[in-house]
Amino acid sequence: MARRTENDLPKAKITATSLNKALLIFQYSGKHKWKFWVGLIFLLLTGATALAFPKLMGMLIDCVRERDSAQANNIALVLIGILFLQSIFSFFRLSLFVNFTENTLANIRLALYTNLIKLPMSFFSQKRVGELNSRISSDITQIQDTLTTTIAEFLRQFILIAGGITLLAIISIKLTLIMLSVVPLVAVAAVIFGRFIRKYSKKVQDTVAESHVIVEETLQGISNVKSFANEWYEISRYRFKIAEIVKIAITGGLYRGYFASFIIFCLFGAIVAVVWLGVTLSISGEMSVGQLISFVLYSTFVGASFGGVAELYAQIQKAIGATERVFELLDESPEAIHDHRPETSVRIRGEVNFSNVAFSYPSRDEVKVLRDISFTADFGQKIALVGPSGAGKSTIASLLLRFYDIDSGSIMIDGKNITEYDLTQLRANMSIVPQDVILFGGTIRENIAYGKPDASDAEIFEAARQANALQFINEFPEKFDTLVGERGLKLSGGQRQRVAIARALLKDPAILILDEATSSLDSESEKLVQEALEILMRGRTSLIIAHRLSTIRKADKILVIDRGIITEQGTHQHLIEIENGLYRNLSTLQFTDS
Repeated sequence: MARRTENDLPKAKITATSLNKALLIFQYSGKHKWKFWVGLIFLLLTGATALAFPKLMGMLIDCVRERDSAQANNIALVLIGILFLQSIFSFFRLSLFVNFTENTLANIRLALYTNLIKLPMSFFSQKRVGELNSRISSDITQIQDTLTTTIAEFLRQFILIAGGITLLAIISIKLTLIMLSVVPLVAVAAVIFGRFIRKYSKKVQDTVAESHVIVEETLQGISNVKSFANEWYEISRYRFKIAEIVKIAITGGLYRGYFASFIIFCLFGAIVAVVWLGVTLSISGEMSVGQLISFVLYSTFVGASFGGVAELYAQIQKAIGATERVFELLDESPEAIHDHRPETSVRIRGEVNFSNVAFSYPSRDEVKVLRDISFTADFGQKIALVGPSGAGKSTIASLLLRFYDIDSGSIMIDGKNITEYDLTQLRANMSIVPQDVILFGGTIRENIAYGKPDASDAEIFEAARQANALQFINEFPEKFDTLVGERGLKLSGGQRQRVAIARALLKDPAILILDEATSSLDSESEKLVQEALEILMRGRTSLIIAHRLSTIRKADKILVIDRGIITEQGTHQHLIEIENGLYRNLSTLQFTDS
């Protein structure tokens, strides 16, 4: 199981850099930014009305001493009015912050998904889908909670602390100084707590992400799990990871418990001491009972706010860490892919030329996968690639699709360097039918139409007919509206292949790539698929990667690749006559075994 490195983990405290990165969220608010600032105004009004409440309560209590019922009635009406205003301010504060947050996060989600789906294959070869999915879901949720409530609550508590201390000083500077004597201890404790909670909350998040990877991989490969009877192994692997999450979370919870105990003892112990001293001052006549009540309420406000600020500060730290990870994905450089479908399409002829191409995968650049690959495919030709597993056949197809850029040499299409083509237009002229076809979880109709999203029903029907798929589709009660299931598991391998061929036919590519398209099929399915492929290859330049040599005998040119270089090339008849040739040996082995 791959673990995050130290560089991937957020810093233990809020730095200027991380704070600036967190503030980049506001770039995604667009026209909704004003809602945040208006929400802050209502937040200030909420805090101001809250601070007026203890003062008026004290004045109401003093009406007992003055025996002024009229004054008491007036103060009670004012208190009710303040409570009414506070409820209105709170409503607008919450609704504006929620509105701002949801619209901002919608923009971030779209930007994140857009950037993620446009990232190059080199990025996905080093990342796990489960981890990326967890980052998008859990980190966005963390940001959502913070923008909706945590920031507003943190600012409200700060207002209560600042305003409360000021009003406390006005009532009694002596008692205020006693109350503030514990503030430095709380501040130091908040910093220490922040570091520990940041450390353990990130560990929990990362371990949860790793557990999601296990679930994702297990469910994607459920057929393998069951065929090997390894349910017990996957359960134990997941149990171990869950136990690790529990252990880390409990440790983090202990630190929160220590801090909460410290807050309770120091702050509320100080409140008890202040109330006791206030009572003695009230007895001596230095302050009224009403002032004492106001002071106690303000002290409670300030103490509770201090206790809440540390927890809110930790929540903000977690959100900044989540924001950093979101922007790590947003900062990844995407491919030059269009966000929208191009208005005009460029049709290429399909003449391909590889000249002295060398390539190594970015994740293992010390290993040369291809070395000095040169060949030409003229318009309409069928070029077959054969050779041992790992020789570099599929890599050639990936380079033609520009999933990766080559290290040296050149790839030309219609006499133009492949890097000079618009990437969207280039891939729009190509189609691939892989060995392991993965369909989307919708209907057969939707999967075929993926080759041309605006295709008519007649076009979809004709593509299915040419792909030899119409018969099995019509056998389903729902026909084209049949759900294929997750990854197309409700269909057989041959049925999935024919849906993929229909999809490719609908796309009408100039260059066709067949990557072991029939190697895993039974004889009957292979015959149907092969007939459909013959129709698909008409009038197109075709690159055929094959293990079954019987399927490429009619190819115009066969390239034999071994250890990244082309060792033999020619027609089937030419290659079969080469004494001790690799193609001849492979052919002999296959037909002897069969």
